[in-house]
Amino acid sequence: MGIEIPGKRWGKRLQHSKVFGHGFHGKKAIYADLLITPLVDMFVIIVLFLIANFSATGEVLMMSHDIQLPEAFNVTEIEMAPVVMVSNTDIVVSGTAIGRVEDLTKDEYLNIPALEEKLREMKKQYEDLHALAKDTEGSFKGDVNIQANKDVQFKVMKRILYSCATAGYSNLNFAVLQKGTGAAEPSTATGSP
Repeated sequence: MGIEIPGKRWGKRLQHSKVFGHGFHGKKAIYADLLITPLVDMFVIIVLFLIANFSATGEVLMMSHDIQLPEAFNVTEIEMAPVVMVSNTDIVVSGTAIGRVEDLTKDEYLNIPALEEKLREMKKQYEDLHALAKDTEGSFKGDVNIQANKDVQFKVMKRILYSCATAGYSNLNFAVLQKGTGAAEPSTATGSP
């Protein structure tokens, strides 16, 4: 190996190039240098970002423009349960339209058959799922969240509550906004508004 003249030296990749190197082509390298450390750092940052932004709880209630929730002082955090949405025009259970409110005001019956059928179907799915998983602690509690507009008639609400109770959902929770804190996050009422 000869003595090299001091001066600027190019990196491994560029020392054999025509422009930067010694003016000759040089041999092609059999392997390429791969920088693993920056690649691992990038993947660690991506994983940490995804973990930090992942929400395992999900949305319990879907806020609608045509439903204005009432306000209450005594509230608790809302839990995951089937949601019955009651606006001034429609009744929706977990995204499925059940009926129109104006049709319910005309009838004199106390129950709503379509609502009872949908809730019983959801109860059966819950019980079947826990039976397949052999989950002894996951017994059916009968919780249902009612997200009703504050201007809905009592006659309609009475029929909805009766239908929920006859379908096996005896723990009724009303979605409300907490009064006095200015919070726009829905909760369930535990006492009187």
